[in-house]
Parts: sequence; structure tokens; C-alpha cells
Amino acid sequence: QVQLVESGGGLVQAGGSLRLSCPASGTIFSITNMGWYRQAPGKQRELVASITRAGTTNYVDSVKGRFTISRDNGKNTVYLQMNSLKPEDTAVYYCNAYESSWGRTYWGQGTQVTVSS
Repeated sequence: QVQLVESGGGLVQAGGSLRLSCPASGTIFSITNMGWYRQAPGKQRELVASITRAGTTNYVDSVKGRFTISRDNGKNTVYLQMNSLKPEDTAVYYCNAYESSWGRTYWGQGTQVTVSS
């Protein structure tokens, strides 16, 4: 059983920055992949960025060059640094983590990011 809680969302002007964080807690043996998803109202949830335990990253094309995903394995925490934010980035952002011993992917409750023009 693993719990994830996102924080760092809020309201920001276009061009601004936010840093999201998501620590994992509970019965953790080994978290392999971690990632950030987002879902805008009426839209499908999409993968924004992912990172392996070794640090290999992937990004959706729309955020490349603006967002940076990172992780602290000792703290079981994943971060998302979001720069040059655009109104189209507005969404609820969810973190997730795959725990290999439990064999499950866990999700946080989401944090709202709103970017005004």
C-alpha cells in the first residue's frame, strides 16, 4: 500500500512557473517508474512526463523545453518544474508511481494548476 500526495499547484500568469512535488509513503520496497499526468475539464487524461529510477525522462511534445521532471529516490519523491506556463497547461495534475513489489501503479489525488492569459 502506497500513498501519493501532490502539492505545489495554484494560479499563475502565463509565462510564470510552478514546481509540483509528490512524495510517496507507506509500505515501499522499490518504486521504479514515476510520472505526472494531467486532465483538463472534458478532456482525456494525458501523460505529461515520466522518469525511471535511473533518471531517464520522457515528455509529451507540448511541454518539451518548458517542463522538467526529476526525482529523489531517497525521499521517494517526484517533482515537476513547470516554466513558461501557457493557458493550455491548465489542468488537474496527478502524480503516479509504480511499486514493483506490490506490482501496482498508485495515483495521487491531484493538484489544480491554473494559468491565466
